[in-house]
Order: sequence, then structure tokens, then C-alpha cells
Amino acid sequence: MEFRVGEALIGEGYEVAHVDLIIGTKDSPAATAFANALATLSAGHTPLLAVLRPNLITKPPAVIVPKVTVRNMEQAELIFGPAQAAVAKAIADAVEEGVIPREKADEYLVVASVFIHPEARNRHKIYYYNYGATKLALKRAMQGFPDVDTVLYEKDRSFHPFVGRKLTKLWDPPYLQIAIDIPNLEEVLEVLRQIPDSDHIIFEVGTPLAKRYGSEVILKLREIKPDSFYVLDLKTLDVGNLEARMAADATANAVVISGLAPVKTIVKGIKEAEKTGIMSYLDMMNVENVVKRLEELKKAGVMPDVVELHRAIDSESEEPPWNLARNIREKFGVLVAVAGGIRPENVEDVIRAGADIIVVGRAITKARDVEGAVRRFMRSLKPDTDQFRIMTDF
Repeated sequence: MEFRVGEALIGEGYEVAHVDLIIGTKDSPAATAFANALATLSAGHTPLLAVLRPNLITKPPAVIVPKVTVRNMEQAELIFGPAQAAVAKAIADAVEEGVIPREKADEYLVVASVFIHPEARNRHKIYYYNYGATKLALKRAMQGFPDVDTVLYEKDRSFHPFVGRKLTKLWDPPYLQIAIDIPNLEEVLEVLRQIPDSDHIIFEVGTPLAKRYGSEVILKLREIKPDSFYVLDLKTLDVGNLEARMAADATANAVVISGLAPVKTIVKGIKEAEKTGIMSYLDMMNVENVVKRLEELKKAGVMPDVVELHRAIDSESEEPPWNLARNIREKFGVLVAVAGGIRPENVEDVIRAGADIIVVGRAITKARDVEGAVRRFMRSLKPDTDQFRIMTDF
């Protein structure tokens, strides 16, 4: 029994071709899918066999299922015409070229789900795009593309054309985290407009801003920076699960829990963050023994994604907070954020000390030249993720 899946997108404009495809032997679930597709008729989604010409189906046989509701005869002719012929020709060529073993061609069945946009008009583009997409989907299915390593490599580097890049994990440190503590929304939005786009810039919705406008102020910030990573600094001290859920509901990518909270509260907050798919920060501001607190959490079976070594604004004359960074990162396997006393001239020292996230607030948000201030801090960080990379999936 053999069952494989392939997918391919080729072309542009309304004629773009997107093919989802399964291929399998007659004793696999592909046979059930084939029979169900061919026997199940629904308005606007009539399946059809792939034919090279009338009265000549392909080997392996293939059933074509339209993804989009067919509303008129003009659209129907595009399915029962260039799309049908393209899929059939691609399958026949795949057999001739050895993508599908010739000796097994009669053992397989193919189900191809084909997208034809309602506004598509150019029959030549429809034919060639669907031919290429079907052939590529077959090749990928038979070769097992993508493998798990490719998926894991691409998941944070790639972006969907209809969505853009949406950061959900901090996988490529170091990052510059810009702390926005200004409790004036119009001023905040003006600051955001001046900050250059970068994969290595993330935003902290500071406690004053969140207290004044509520956690959903993030939705307002996303109007300016829609694809950015937002850390909601609630400094949670109680009801950790409730506040982590509030952060997730507001589209935050991470929530900040205070290291001063009871262990039970921290545990609930971290678990709820995991459940809702966001990251958890543990802010160690005013925690006397950071290592001891983390050991308590480890004993409780949880660990935050990020430990923030935070020197408060009112304590900036004290010892630099980054001295513990490397020890914490290596001992507990977490990312380490450092806040307090960071300037462009000491960023490299902070990174060498083991910091993964450099947290800067007023030095950027209150600067006369916001963009210039950001770029001065960014000199010591990485360039954007694969900014010169061209997508060349086979």
C-alpha cells in the first residue's frame, strides 16, 4: 500500500494554478478518495476524469476536483478544457519521464484538486500553469518533498503571499526589543511610523500603555506594524492563566509575567501561554535571587521561554543586569533578555555577555531622530533573515 501527497503553486494573476494532489495504490486510502470524489456530485463542484482527449483517460487514472464553485458555462469550459487537458498531459509526461514508475502506472490512482479563479480568462495560461503545477505536485509527492528538515528550516524564514511574514517565535537572536512605555497612543503610533522594518526588531507594549488603553491596544499598533512580534508587558502577579489568555486574545506574541509572583501563578501563566501558542517572558525586576526562582520553576516542571534581567528605571545606578545572562541561558536553556542601561556603545558587550534580546526604551522612543537611534542599536545585530535569498523549491 502506498499513499503520497503533493502540492504546487505556479503562475501569476487570475490564471495562477494551485494543485493539491494525492496519489496512491488501489489498496490505499487514495482509492476511497478517488471513488468518493467521482461519485459525489455537488452544485458547482462537479468532479471529472483527466483525459488527454475524449475517450482517452490517463494511466494512472486521475479525478479532478474544482476548488472554486463553478457558476457559469464560461467557467465550466475552463475546467472541462484547458485545466482538464493540462492535468492529463502532466500525468502522462510524468509516467514517460519516470516520475511515476511506468510498470506501476496502472496500480496508482490520482486525485487532483484544481484552483481556477472566477476572473481567469486566458486559456493558454490556464493550460500551461496547471500543467506545470500538476507535474510539480506529482514530482514532490513521489519524492516525499518536503522532508521534515526542510519544513523546520523554512517555517520561520518563509511567508505566505496572502499573509506576509508573521513572527511567532524568536528563533534567530539577538533581537532589539523596543519598549514602548509612552501612555499616549497618538505619540506611540508616530514613533512606530519612524521605526524601520526588520526581522530583528520586536516591540514591547509597556505596562503604562497597556494600563491606559487595555491589552487590545496591540490591534491599534498592528495597523502600523501588522506583521511584528509584540510582547505584552502585564507584569502579571496573580491569575496568570487569565492574563496570558488576555494577551493571546489581543494577538500578543508573548506575555510578561513578574518573577515576584507566586510560583503557582507563574506556572499557570506559562502553561496558558503554551496552550494558546504564545511565548512567556519572566521579568526578574526586583527578584533577589534569579537562579533560585528559576530552580523553583524547574522543580515545578515549567520554564519560561524568555528570562528578562531587568534593572528598573529607578535603579539604573546599580550593577549592569547582563552579568548573569550567559549563566542563566546555559543552565536553564532559555532566551535571556536584558533591560536597563543599554546604549549603542555597549550593545556588543551585552551580546557577548550572553544576551539574546536587547531591551531599549527611552533611548529610542524619546530620541529626536527615532530611526537614527534604532539604526545605531541595530549595527551590532544581524541583517534581516535571508534578505538576499531567492525561493527555489524544486
